[in-house]
Amino acid sequence: MRENTDTASRPLTVADALALPVLAAGQPQVVTGVAHLDRPVRWVHMTELTDPASFLKGGELVLTTGMPLPEEPAGVRRYVDELADVGAAALVIELVRRYHRPPQALVDACRARGLPLVTLAADVNFLEVTQVVHALLLGNQADAMRRTQRIHEAFTALTLRGAGPEDVVRAAAEMSGRTVVLENLVHQALICEPSGSTVEEALTGWEQRSRAVPSGDRTEVCGPEGWLVAPVEYQGERWGRATMLPAPARTGPSDFGPEDVTVLERTAMALTIARLIHATPWERTAHRNALRDLAEQRHRSPEDAHARFAALGMPTEGDGFLAVLVDTRAEDDGAEPESRLSQELRTAGITALVGALAPGRFGILLALRASQPWRPAVERLSRTALAVDPGAVVSVGSEVAELSDAARSFREAGRVAEAALPGRPLPDGRSFHELSDIGLRPLLYALREDVRVQEYAERQLGRLVDHDTRHGTDLLTTLRHYLDAAGNKTTAARRGNLSRETVYQRLRTIERLLDCDLESGEQRTELHVALAALDVLRMR
Repeated sequence: MRENTDTASRPLTVADALALPVLAAGQPQVVTGVAHLDRPVRWVHMTELTDPASFLKGGELVLTTGMPLPEEPAGVRRYVDELADVGAAALVIELVRRYHRPPQALVDACRARGLPLVTLAADVNFLEVTQVVHALLLGNQADAMRRTQRIHEAFTALTLRGAGPEDVVRAAAEMSGRTVVLENLVHQALICEPSGSTVEEALTGWEQRSRAVPSGDRTEVCGPEGWLVAPVEYQGERWGRATMLPAPARTGPSDFGPEDVTVLERTAMALTIARLIHATPWERTAHRNALRDLAEQRHRSPEDAHARFAALGMPTEGDGFLAVLVDTRAEDDGAEPESRLSQELRTAGITALVGALAPGRFGILLALRASQPWRPAVERLSRTALAVDPGAVVSVGSEVAELSDAARSFREAGRVAEAALPGRPLPDGRSFHELSDIGLRPLLYALREDVRVQEYAERQLGRLVDHDTRHGTDLLTTLRHYLDAAGNKTTAARRGNLSRETVYQRLRTIERLLDCDLESGEQRTELHVALAALDVLRMR
């Protein structure tokens, strides 16, 4: 939406005016104030008065033939001082009638006040200059009004469709072409939509930088970096502020225009409405999004991830990180389990982020410290989850040293969760699942929906199951006892309350049906795996 290359999208400057053909024909030369040619031109004023400042309001491009200039240097200085004091954009003097070179007193006075002084070596029709520039200015004003109207319409549409804070901040960044950040009252960057920069560039050292920017009651440019900030509040209660960052190559008040102010003011208003209609706190949404992006490796770079988590108040340097997943049967948005888990971690003094990764699944990223072992912390977390939902499953990945490796810890925790056998007891004193719990049966349970596992179990044991079904026999149980006894027929007979002769007979029948040799250790292993797969496939 922002037109960065068209002068219609920004104020007309002195440099723009001098480049117009009507003025370029006069062979303009900038004598002083080259650094101030980016001053906006609000109007053009032709004058032959000795005191033109009384007719000016600021921002005018003053055109003169030089005829009214005083002779004495003091009068020239007074003339220039009055123009500078009122805020004239520049003084353009024609060197055709009275002067053929600018008076030194005029040059010195303009240089002292930082007023751009431009000379014209050729005759220029000042009236034509006025007509051209004023037409351009009026056209720009009309364009600006249309763009402002589009801004209002866009934010109104966002509000009417119930847009959340992420949608609002994203729209603001797209409209302005700037990086826009929403922060809370403790200077944590909750949402960052970068434009023309990376998350790392925008958020590195965020809290310290943000605290250097005073919070006012209106939209204004302030702070050492020249941020444009707007409070987000409702009926006197402030929730945070929306911040628009200057373009990376430039800083300062002149970097922002009226449209930027309009965008940020409407952003703050839309964020207020979003806060009122969406019950989920901003912090919770920010934590959810950050964890999802981390677990799914959606960050553009490790540096972006570090900057984003640091801006949320999460340590990114330390003794390591650990991913924990909590799967519950929560049918709503999971607000209660999420709040309870977060509160438990805060009470225990454990630094972590908690967020819903999917319906019924919560992700927790723990920042580990050498002085605080993670097992007691996860056990405490697990017991809290079980108190909320007795059927909850808590799974843990492995410790990782770098934040960028946390995605691996989340993947491992996910595999542990998939392999958690229902009803399988855990070791005494532990209520959560970890990687060491994944044995043969948990592994097959995790793979139970894989067609290859199903085909394998059916190929190995299907004929035996069919025989039992048709003839009412229980050869599968005999095979189970035999395999569990590691091929010891006596033990198998005792476990099945059968005579050894009956076991021998049944085993021969099994060998015939399955076309196998039960004396082969390899084939017994294959059948044992198939039997374990069949067991997990029959679980409900």
